Amino acid sequence: MMQMRTHTCGELRMEHVGQTVTLSGFMENVRMVGGSLAFVILRDFYGTTQLVAESPEILEVFKGMNKETTIQVTGKVRERSSKNPKLPTGDIEVVPDEVKILGKCRYNALPFEINRSREADETQRLKYRFLDLRNPAVKKNIILRTQVIAAMRKAMMEHDFLEITTPILTASSPEGARDYLVPARKHPGKFYALPQAPQQFKQLLMTAGFDRYFQIAPCFRDEDARGDRSPGEFYQLDMEMAFATQEDVFAVIEDVLPPIFAKYGTYNVATKPPFRRISYNDALAVYGSDKPDLRIDLTGKDISDLFADTEFEPLKGQTVKAVPISHCSLTRKQIEKLLADCEVQSGSKGYWFKVEEEGLAGGIAKFANPVKEALTERLGLEPGMLVVVAAGELATKSMGVMIKTFGANCEGHMDKERYEFCWIVDFPMYEIGEESGELEFCHNPFSMPAGGLDVLLAAERGEIDPLTITADQYDLVCNGIELSSGAVRNHDPEIMIKAFEMVRLGEDDVKAKFPAMYNAFCYGAPPHAGIAPGVDRIVMLLAAEETIREIIPFPMNKNAQDVMMGAPSEVTQKQLDELHIKVDLEDK
Repeated sequence: MMQMRTHTCGELRMEHVGQTVTLSGFMENVRMVGGSLAFVILRDFYGTTQLVAESPEILEVFKGMNKETTIQVTGKVRERSSKNPKLPTGDIEVVPDEVKILGKCRYNALPFEINRSREADETQRLKYRFLDLRNPAVKKNIILRTQVIAAMRKAMMEHDFLEITTPILTASSPEGARDYLVPARKHPGKFYALPQAPQQFKQLLMTAGFDRYFQIAPCFRDEDARGDRSPGEFYQLDMEMAFATQEDVFAVIEDVLPPIFAKYGTYNVATKPPFRRISYNDALAVYGSDKPDLRIDLTGKDISDLFADTEFEPLKGQTVKAVPISHCSLTRKQIEKLLADCEVQSGSKGYWFKVEEEGLAGGIAKFANPVKEALTERLGLEPGMLVVVAAGELATKSMGVMIKTFGANCEGHMDKERYEFCWIVDFPMYEIGEESGELEFCHNPFSMPAGGLDVLLAAERGEIDPLTITADQYDLVCNGIELSSGAVRNHDPEIMIKAFEMVRLGEDDVKAKFPAMYNAFCYGAPPHAGIAPGVDRIVMLLAAEETIREIIPFPMNKNAQDVMMGAPSEVTQKQLDELHIKVDLEDK
């Protein structure tokens, strides 16, 4: 029992009939019946209870009360004459003898109806997030988030991982995204950076002799928002293991995550371990994406050779990918609308034709008919099938978008209510940079190249193409969403220097960019590997939400603004002077 209440608004049942109780909560709604009776809904964190105001004094209190006022009610529990089986407290009601106002709502009109806040404009929801969170449907996601994080923490500790927190103020480091910088008052002209990830610190912990580390780590990246990415701040289940291989990491994750998805997921079906392993190159060739959604049964195939000499210029001599879709009843108008949507997403125009009993028809059938037999053998053509086609430099990306778009819109090709996991492995170590036109790291520069020093030396001697070198790096993907990247780390200074030399950075550059890690590795570092599944994305999947903002207590909007708190905001000149900062907003 608490001083302000004896029970919660979700607690009372028939066994409490006749008892005098005290409840506290928000006055959700009042319905006057004539002038002598009022039905009031009281809501707290745990549920709702119906109050029945019968005395003139109590009626008068509720008549002058705005919705969402917080009140304390003392009264007697009685059985309802008209029960509501849909509510846990639907068998009883409370007749108040006393009502106290604890926190008055001073506004007659709310920015939105609390129980329908999810239908409101997002800017309004974020501005009045404290009201939005009163909606039980919104609050449910935050409760889920708390439960999932607790389950993660428990599971990791059961696997003998130590929870260790790492610094928030650190040095700027080239991690792939923009840093958030913090001016150092005591060191004019110098800056701390908020960590994009605890990457270096967790590797230093392995070097320090800690065998298994984890934390629910805050990460800060100045990135644009997406449906599955919040700007500014996000959290991950960060982990690292000493004396570990890729398979050791997989074993832990495949033991930790499935029970959490089974217990807290919206859907009842999930991949059982071991999760499927798909190489990066195969993922692109078959699914057109390194984040395949395996709930969709569609795949693509390369048919470039079949259209090498076609009269249709957009396909002639181009990379051409096709996605055959069986039993597809979409109309021409629907097909072209979906292809237009695909073009917006991929930047590449798509084409199509159908397979009918009489032959190929619609779209580019005229140009496909000359190679019909070859297409039938390659794609398994049969009547009732739709074939969508991508071509050009963006053919692979376009194919991936087509698979997801048509898979979701052609009946029978996507089982939405399940969780399908897979590992994407064998990522390229290097790529040709779009801007530089030179060799660059493809993903994480801390990853161990498959083959170690030998393969780097072979590339240096010109015996192999550097672009064929793969890294011991891996991504965890679920339902087409990348949950995490991880890798076996490059813990050997000699291999590290050689890996950086491939991208025109020498030993001095490595020492300058990663001084602590390079120095630590020179004192003998154990082989180690790790991963960091995104907490926000996991909860989004578990809650079956479309955007990540629905599972974050106080999210920023798409422009990285906190419209509730007014951040980012201007600061005083005194604050700027203390930090030795001058703001120059002149047009450049």
